[in-house]
Amino acid sequence: FDVFLLDEPTNDLDLDGLDRLERWILGLDAPVLLVSHDRSFLRRTITDVVEIDHHSHRATWFAGGWESFLAERDLAQQHARERFDEYDNKRSALQQRAQREREWATQGQAKAKKSGETDKNIRSFKLNQTEQLAGKAARTQKAAERLEAVDEPREAWELRLTIPTVGRSGNVVATDPDREGEAISWHISEILKERGLLKGKEVNRVVFTEITPKAVLAAVANPRKVLLNLVDAQQARRALDYLVGFNLSPVLWKKVQRGLSAGRVQSPALRLIVDREEEIEAFKNQEYWSVEAECAHTQQAFTARLVKLDNKKFEQFTLTNSKDANAARERIVKAAGDLLHVTDVSSKERKRRPSAPFITSTLQQEAARKLGFTTSRTMRVAQKLYEGFAIGEEGTVGLISYMRTDSTSLSDDAVSEIRDVIARDFGTQALPDKPNVYKTKSKNAQEAHEAIRPTDFTKDRAGSGDHARLYELIFKRATASQMASARLERTSIEMVDGTGQTALRATGQVVLFPGYLALYEEGRDDSDDEDARRLPRLSTGDAPAKKAVNAEQHFTQPPPRYSEASLVKRMEELGIGRPSTYASILQTLKDRDYVSTDKNRFTPNESGRLVTAFLERFFERYVSYDYTAGLEESLDDVSGGRMAWQAVLEAFWRDFKPKTTEVMETLPSEVTVALDEYLSPFLFPPKDDGGDPRVCPNCGNGRLALRGGRFGAFVACSNYPECKFTRKFAQGGSPFKSNAP
Repeated sequence: FDVFLLDEPTNDLDLDGLDRLERWILGLDAPVLLVSHDRSFLRRTITDVVEIDHHSHRATWFAGGWESFLAERDLAQQHARERFDEYDNKRSALQQRAQREREWATQGQAKAKKSGETDKNIRSFKLNQTEQLAGKAARTQKAAERLEAVDEPREAWELRLTIPTVGRSGNVVATDPDREGEAISWHISEILKERGLLKGKEVNRVVFTEITPKAVLAAVANPRKVLLNLVDAQQARRALDYLVGFNLSPVLWKKVQRGLSAGRVQSPALRLIVDREEEIEAFKNQEYWSVEAECAHTQQAFTARLVKLDNKKFEQFTLTNSKDANAARERIVKAAGDLLHVTDVSSKERKRRPSAPFITSTLQQEAARKLGFTTSRTMRVAQKLYEGFAIGEEGTVGLISYMRTDSTSLSDDAVSEIRDVIARDFGTQALPDKPNVYKTKSKNAQEAHEAIRPTDFTKDRAGSGDHARLYELIFKRATASQMASARLERTSIEMVDGTGQTALRATGQVVLFPGYLALYEEGRDDSDDEDARRLPRLSTGDAPAKKAVNAEQHFTQPPPRYSEASLVKRMEELGIGRPSTYASILQTLKDRDYVSTDKNRFTPNESGRLVTAFLERFFERYVSYDYTAGLEESLDDVSGGRMAWQAVLEAFWRDFKPKTTEVMETLPSEVTVALDEYLSPFLFPPKDDGGDPRVCPNCGNGRLALRGGRFGAFVACSNYPECKFTRKFAQGGSPFKSNAP
């Protein structure tokens, strides 16, 4: 082939490395395709230049070559500088405006205090005005800060691709090995066709999942055609995202509040967080008590829990108050005396198989559990590991395989390397007879991909800081996946008191053969495992000493809020989105202030509640989990050639467009009434005294209801303007984090 491709060749290269790379390129007897953001790397030997926008896939061709490109770039930079100056002026104006609004808020607070001496209603109204001004000042300041962060060079020009004159006999394109990469390859080939530069030649696609000499050379030796089914699926996915976002967001602006947005996958993900919060709010905890005996043995002390009381099975809610619990405890103490009698000892051996090597979603989950990484941080570090580091004379070499994958398969070469490492470090007894094979859970996984693994298993450590920690996690998981299963013995000991009316049970396990556990164990969200306790070796008829009997109070707990790991896991289970999109989805929810995090757990904010309530009330079908998962399956059918992409878009648009038109024509007051009814359990929870939660606490006869304003939703009295009582959009008037006043 006559064209060489280099993807981001200048990342983290020193000057000597850049020098060597440039000399190598100039010494090639062939054109070179550069995928780079570094303009200094372009040479005057390039005759034609193509700029491609990755987001819109629009392309601009500079047929005049390098000089034409420079002229266009200079013009773009001039326009950008003018824009930057305009932004700078706007930023200064916004900062001045924010200062004035802060001053007005301070003055309003002082006036509110004075007026409060004579009229509490006026004081409440003025304080509300003050809070609105303070919130407005904060938003104005944020707008100024965003403009201050404008990067002039990026605004001026961001070069995506440069393409030289077409080769003499054929061309090779090697974009990322995923569906978006397939679409970019297709766009490049279409541009070349439109310009008449192919002249009967074909553009071939090469795919490699690791940036190593061996993988790249093997890929170039085995090119293939661009897979149009994957291109169609990517185009359809992007079109659906645009159709949902560009049509729902204006409805939200007009009917709820400006600045809100919705997305095909973003909104169902937000709904998961809101639904979980509603479960927590509706949860009523129940008291229950457990009883345990502390037992002594010459080998090891252990604990046994009560399983039978008064010859009846002891269940979770058998004891629900301290009086009954202490009475049961006293009966056990008196009946058992100082000894308990072992009536049965059962042991069962079981095997625990190692987890599959990482795919994108499991890497994000495990990095969150073990390393405390967010999904975006995980993907950022993994991207750098994939692109590689400069390693001695080898130059820049990728350290892991492609990190956006839903396949758990490993290549034969990788499996062979892993088995060599296991035999060397853990002995042949840690090797299974045959390599472990894992079934991919995703119905439409791209099996041509591999799981995430190191490119060289002789390196058990690489990089530093975050890169070293994530690399070690990937290395251990991939290696452990090919180790022998662990053998565990689970033991259960049944004991009774002297009367036989009360029984206790102790459970635990012993590791007979560690297998993969010698290297790695998957993290868990719930670490309380009774089976993990160690027990002494006991036999039927033994009588361990009873040291103490304890009754402990418990309360049932609501389901926990989602962490990033558990939310990604739930989205994967429901089939919402794809692993490569999870990080950006969660980041979008944070950036738009739809959610906040407390102790790494998601809590919905006011705007997130409003958006979800509106969509569930008026667009329930389009935020339902089943419908979103069904759309993903349809897109997978497109990529598999089982459905035409036009049919997917047509079926979606046929119902979606009339629905958006219908809601857009709904009166804002009708929307507010519907949201008031829908959000009633949240806004007006039952009172402890059984009173009506909607009665105005100020006038006593007005009815509280949801209202909409220019600064967002709030609760107000129906007797306005006689009664000026207002309350923030929050349950029971409690503080609720929000940018809106």
